[in-house]
Amino acid sequence: MTSAPAQSSPPAAEPPAPADPPRSAVPVSRRVSRRGTTKLSFAARFRRDRVMLLMVLPGFLYFVVFHWLPIPGNIIAFEDYQPYLGFIDSVWVGLDNFAAAFAEPAFWLALRNTLVITLMQLLLFFPVPIALALLLNSIMSPGIKKFVQSVIYLPHFLGWVIIISIFTQILGPTGVIPNLLESMGLPRVSPMTNPDTFPLLVTLQVIWKDAGWGTIMFLAALASIDDELYEAAAVDGAGPWRRTWAITIPGIMPIVILLLILNLGSALSVGFEQIILQRNNVGAEAGEVLDTYVYYHGIVDGQWGTAAAVGLVKGVVGLFLVLGANKVAHMFGQDGVYSRDR
Repeated sequence: MTSAPAQSSPPAAEPPAPADPPRSAVPVSRRVSRRGTTKLSFAARFRRDRVMLLMVLPGFLYFVVFHWLPIPGNIIAFEDYQPYLGFIDSVWVGLDNFAAAFAEPAFWLALRNTLVITLMQLLLFFPVPIALALLLNSIMSPGIKKFVQSVIYLPHFLGWVIIISIFTQILGPTGVIPNLLESMGLPRVSPMTNPDTFPLLVTLQVIWKDAGWGTIMFLAALASIDDELYEAAAVDGAGPWRRTWAITIPGIMPIVILLLILNLGSALSVGFEQIILQRNNVGAEAGEVLDTYVYYHGIVDGQWGTAAAVGLVKGVVGLFLVLGANKVAHMFGQDGVYSRDR
């Protein structure tokens, strides 16, 4: 005899969910987004970040005044610009200024010298701050580390006039090194007046001035690496070189790629003040670069349109170099200047 199945009791009704408060009841400074996250209003975020915004304001004004407001002035690259006529009344010549610049041998000479100095700085200068940062990071004594940092930061605060004067006293025709060579019976040489060694001399000056200052970003990247990674690698038997290759180098690689891309943006600007202070020592054949070409043709000779056309070409080439390098960085899985996932 089978018993009848027991009838299950109906499920208890769930209590009704509390109704959302009307939108007008939520403070205007704090709204709930569709995803359920709290979102501050613009005014609330402004009040929260007012100190940071105040700190950013000088830099923002600098870029607006000196980098954004002059952009419309590039129109003189397409005009036969006459200062007494102004932008509006000057004759429109299209691309004639670009054709005139490209037809001048002086432009190609300046471009060749610029590319040689740029390539030499990328190969010789760019790795130096990375090596210095790795060496500083390996110093265990905090006192010695701060002393070395202070010494290598100091040349960055010296002007190019002082630095060129120091190099002239050491490597100039009557400097310490030529006099020492002569006293030893060796031929007197002066790298400051030798056109063949001028790109190397310019690169060494940049290294002496800015290599120490360039370590700041890499030291910050090294400080962000978790020490537990080094401890775990040491427990697994990894030596110093293995830990550097497997932990340190990957840890600073995003900063290395970011600074490399940003440096490519100014690849055709190798420094105006540094070059023009030494241009007469080696002559225009070795000392003319695009920055000095723009100065002499625009300011000295009054060829405003041609000088503006060359300056515009520099900016466009730098933009495409940054975009191209950033694209290559994305292809190799790096973030580059910006991440595609954000």
